[in-house]
Amino acid sequence: MTELLYQVHEVRQSYGDRTVLHVDDLGICQGEVLALIGPSGAGKSTLLRLLNFLEVPTAGAISFRGQPFNADNPAPLEVRRRVTTVFQRPVLLSRSVYDNVRYGLQLRGERNGRAEVGDALEAVGLTEFARQQARTLSGGEAQRVALARALVLRPDVLLLDEPTANLDPYNVSLIEQIIRRSNQEQGTTVVVVTHNLHQARRLGTRVGLLLDGTVVEVANTEQFFESPSDPRTRRFIHGEMVY
Repeated sequence: MTELLYQVHEVRQSYGDRTVLHVDDLGICQGEVLALIGPSGAGKSTLLRLLNFLEVPTAGAISFRGQPFNADNPAPLEVRRRVTTVFQRPVLLSRSVYDNVRYGLQLRGERNGRAEVGDALEAVGLTEFARQQARTLSGGEAQRVALARALVLRPDVLLLDEPTANLDPYNVSLIEQIIRRSNQEQGTTVVVVTHNLHQARRLGTRVGLLLDGTVVEVANTEQFFESPSDPRTRRFIHGEMVY
């Protein structure tokens, strides 16, 4: 039986008087790739911040490996370190590519890390860019640096927020290959937010749809696209305006 890594139960996230996310029940399994789709403002990025424990829910609890965390019992550092996030617009230091990838290891007190950084750069195809200034890279190259910076930490969970938005097809293909290898070879659990339905279908072992801050449906990829159970899912994947 597949191990349940996350359990999101009766979670609500509000900012002031506005509730932006309300998830009754969502489980994420160890080793899966869960692709989250939905229109802008549906709550996808908010859910990622909760899964990374960057925020605590206004109500409800998020369990990680069976341990529940909430506003009164936030996740400790040792749990938060098991999860890394790559954002749509990576913020790179004014240093070399090598130093950017090594930065997370330094924050954790690892003095060397040369082999780990080398492996991460090789994994994203940037070995020859190691000494180049990171801020001189193209958008696709910069996103691969951000991925290497996450992967060098060997996380249990990799959260990706629109990782290929506005990138050319070559870099989209490269980044999708990197995500697959991390999942298949390292066993990394991946949650990827994307507006690209084709990408969700290519990457996801399961796909979930969020509308208006709620999870409408989560199903294995084939079922989600070929025979969804919720009519709103069917309308969304056929391009109808349901929001």
